[in-house]
Amino acid sequence: MKYDVIVVGGGHAGCEASLAAAKMNKKTLLITSNIMNIADMPCNPSIGGSAKGIVVREIDALGGVMGKIADKSQIQMKMLNDKKGPAVKALRAQVDKKIYPEEMLKELKNTDNLEIMESFVSELVVDMNKIVGVKTLDGQELKAKSVILTTGTYMDSSILIGDKREASGPHGEKTINDLSKSLKKHNFELIRLKTGTPPRIDKNTVDFSQTREEPGSKDKKYTFSFKGRPTYKYDDQMSCHLIYTNSTTHEIINKNINKSSMYGGLNDIEGVGPRYCPSIEDKIVRFADKDKHQLFLEPESRYYDDIYIQGLSTSFPKEIQEQIVKTLPGLSNAKILKYAYAIEYDALKPTQLHQSLETKMIENLFTAGQINGTSGYEEAACQGLLAGINASLKIDKKKPFILKRNEAYIGVLIDDLITKGVQDPYRLLTSRAEFRLILRHDNADLRLSKYAEKYGLIEEEEYKKFQQKERNIQKLENKLKENKLKPSEEVNAELLKIGSSIIKDGITFFNLLKRPEITISFIKKFINIDDNEEVIEQVVINSKYEGYINKAYREAEKMIRLENKKIPKNIDYNKIQNLASEARQKLNEVRPTSIGQAIRISGVNPSDVSILMVYLKKGGLDE
Repeated sequence: MKYDVIVVGGGHAGCEASLAAAKMNKKTLLITSNIMNIADMPCNPSIGGSAKGIVVREIDALGGVMGKIADKSQIQMKMLNDKKGPAVKALRAQVDKKIYPEEMLKELKNTDNLEIMESFVSELVVDMNKIVGVKTLDGQELKAKSVILTTGTYMDSSILIGDKREASGPHGEKTINDLSKSLKKHNFELIRLKTGTPPRIDKNTVDFSQTREEPGSKDKKYTFSFKGRPTYKYDDQMSCHLIYTNSTTHEIINKNINKSSMYGGLNDIEGVGPRYCPSIEDKIVRFADKDKHQLFLEPESRYYDDIYIQGLSTSFPKEIQEQIVKTLPGLSNAKILKYAYAIEYDALKPTQLHQSLETKMIENLFTAGQINGTSGYEEAACQGLLAGINASLKIDKKKPFILKRNEAYIGVLIDDLITKGVQDPYRLLTSRAEFRLILRHDNADLRLSKYAEKYGLIEEEEYKKFQQKERNIQKLENKLKENKLKPSEEVNAELLKIGSSIIKDGITFFNLLKRPEITISFIKKFINIDDNEEVIEQVVINSKYEGYINKAYREAEKMIRLENKKIPKNIDYNKIQNLASEARQKLNEVRPTSIGQAIRISGVNPSDVSILMVYLKKGGLDE
C-alpha cells in the first residue's frame, strides 16, 4: 500500500497530524498500537490551563479539533486568572476520560482520506536520506511520501515503581525498542526522559467534608472552540477539591525516600523528570522548608468513580503509596484503584529538527509531541497539527508553515524546542512568551484564522463568520473613536458617581474607555452599542491596553527584522574566526536560519552574534 502521509502513533499529536493531512487532501494512514487508546489521557484528566488553554484556542483557530472535542467532553469549565489582565487569562476544562477519546475516534472515522491501522512500527524505510515508508512488526512494508512520528512515551519505555522496572507503555501496553534502534541507525541522537502519574482513588471512599470545593466558573459559560456555543448548565459541572499534604505525609516520604525509584529504589535510571511538574518526593526533597503542598482531587469521568490526585505523582512502592494517601485530609479510608508510577522513555533531541518539524537527517520525516521532548496533551496536539500541515506542504513542494514567536504560543514552543533543545520534559509557560499581551486567549482567531483558510482547514461558512467578526470589531472601534461624550451636568454627575474625573471638553468614547473605572455598560448609557460580547471584548481590550499593545508590536517588529537577516544553509562556522568554542558548537548543532534565531541559542553570546554578522556582511552572504 502507498500513502501520501503515514502518522505513527494515535495520541493527541497523531490525531491532529492525521486530520490536518487528510483535510489537505492527502491520503493518510494513522498507525496505532491499540485503536481503543486513541487520544488517550494516561495522566491528568484536563485540557488547557495556564498558557496551555491559549494553545488549545490557537489549535482551534488553525483548524485543529482539540478544542471542539474538549467542549463536547468537558465536565467542568473554568477561566483561570479571570481577575487579572487579559494576557494571562486561560481556559481550563476537566474532561471526561471516557468521552474525549470516543469523540476523537468518531472525528477520525468520519474524515475523508484517512485510514486507521492497528500495528507496531518497527523500522523506518529510508532511501538516499529520504523517507519512503515504514515497516511494521508483523513484516508489512508501507510506502509513503512523508512520515510523522508521534510515538509519545512508547519508545523503549519502562514503568518504574519502587525497585521494579517493567518494559511497558502507559496502562501496561506493549513497548518495543525497534524504532529507537532504527532512529539510532540513521544517526539520530536520542535522550532519555521521565514523567509520572499519581494514584487514582475511589470517590466513594473520600470524605469531601474535609476538602475545599473548587467549582467551575459560574459567572459566564465558555468554550475552547470559536465555532461553538456553550451547551452545558452551570449546576451540571463536576467540582474538584483542594487538600494539602501535612507533616505526617512528609515524615513517611522522608523515612522511605530510598524506596522511591528516583531516590535509590533503582540505580539505572537515566531519564530526567519534568522540572515544572515534579513528583511528590521531589517536592519534599527540593522544598524541604515547605510544611505543605497543595493537591487537587479531580474527577476523571461521569461514568466511573476514579479520582485523580493531582500533585501526587510518585514512584514509591505500592505499600508506601497506601501509607501516604491515608495521611491526607479526607482520604484516611481511601481505596486506591490504580497505583502511581513513573515512566522512562526515549525522545529525540529536538535541535535535530527544522522549524517545520521535519528532521534534518532524513528528508520528509517529521516528528511531533513527546518524542520531541515536550510534556502535555496541548503541546503534543499543536505540534501534530503543524507537522501534518508541513508534511502536506512538503509533498506539494510548497514553503513550510512557520509560526513566529509574536504570532502564537505554538511558535514560541517550536522555536524553543529547535533552538534551545531540552534538558527535561518541556512545559509551556506564559513566562516563555515575550509578546504575551499580543498572544491572548481572546484573540487567537484574529491572529491565526487566515492560515486555516489558506491551508483549507476551515469551512468556508465559518471563515465568512470570522471575517464578519473582524469587520464588526473595526466598525465598533471606529464608532467609538469618531463620537465624543460632551460635558454636561448630567454627564459629570454620572462620572463622579463611579469615582471618575469630570470632563471639561469633549472626549471620544474610545479614549474615555481607557480609564480603568469606565466599563462598556457606562458607555452604553450615552451611545447605542448592539454588538455581541466577543466584538465588545476586543474593542475594550484595544482601548484599555492600547499603549502596551502598540509597544509590544514595536518590539515584535525589531525581532522580525532580525528574523529577516537570513543565514545561508551552507555556512561553515568553523571558518569564522574569534567565535567562542561553545558558540561554534551550538551554531553547528542548531544551524539557525536567521540572526534572530541565533540570538536565542543558549551559549551564543551577543559578542558571538556580532562576529557572525560581520562575517556575513564581509562575505557578501547577508541577505
